[in-house]
Amino acid sequence: MSGPTLADLATGWSLDPAAALALGLTGGLYALGVHRLATRGRRWSAARSAALAGALAAGIVATQSGVGRYEDQELWVHMVQHVLLGMAVPLLVVLAAPLTLVLQTAQPGTRQVLRNVLRSPATHVLTHPLVGWALFGGSLVVLYLTPLLDLAARNDVVHLAIHVHVVAVGILFLTPLVGVDVLPRRLPHPARLLALLIAVPFHAVVGLAMMSSGSPIDPETYPGLADQRTAASLFWGAGELFTLVASAIVVRRWWAAEQRAAAREETDPRTAAGAAPADRLRVGGPEVW
Repeated sequence: MSGPTLADLATGWSLDPAAALALGLTGGLYALGVHRLATRGRRWSAARSAALAGALAAGIVATQSGVGRYEDQELWVHMVQHVLLGMAVPLLVVLAAPLTLVLQTAQPGTRQVLRNVLRSPATHVLTHPLVGWALFGGSLVVLYLTPLLDLAARNDVVHLAIHVHVVAVGILFLTPLVGVDVLPRRLPHPARLLALLIAVPFHAVVGLAMMSSGSPIDPETYPGLADQRTAASLFWGAGELFTLVASAIVVRRWWAAEQRAAAREETDPRTAAGAAPADRLRVGGPEVW
């Protein structure tokens, strides 16, 4: 039996109730927050709303279209799903600034709870770039170079848990690097760029291992070596593109921060007198993308 075609992926839609519920709740709560701001006469960034809409669209394609329906038949289809859930969705979510929206629209009690969580030691650890980097890269190695992939194909609970995991880990990895929400720490732009670039080998190593293997990584579910090599190429290329896009966002913000700092130096009378402004040593202004 031949594998699914691109037409099958485009037309073979089927309902994944758990994913549909999660996506619907996320979109509904975000829209409610934007509406609450509007009723107070405040305008939420259209770019951030567009980012959330893009994340929801990617999630819908990954779970409700033919990609979700046929991902257990061909490894390259599974890899399309992984790219959408593990790269596209997290990147767009962190650009949508959901925590900022909650802090601006929630009830005082909810805002205080969220602030306490953001200031907690656990959050400091989880948002450390090294933690996100290790979880993001380590998850790729464990999923594709161990029997976990086969287990996920045979167990619906494990399968769902992996979907949740790749989205959550992607968000953890990207939040301190390209996210716009307030965090306990904020890395300087050169460090953010370095953290993104050192994640490249994970995609390369996993992709190369899959591509050069003489046997299928999951012979029960994905027995075809040609399919595996196609999936590896797709994974490797998507990882490079993902890093390029995220790095471009960091570089753009870095440039904008330098422009703001230069403008402050020109207008701050203390600079003219030879004294460095108090905020000269930090990246100034709000994050933009």
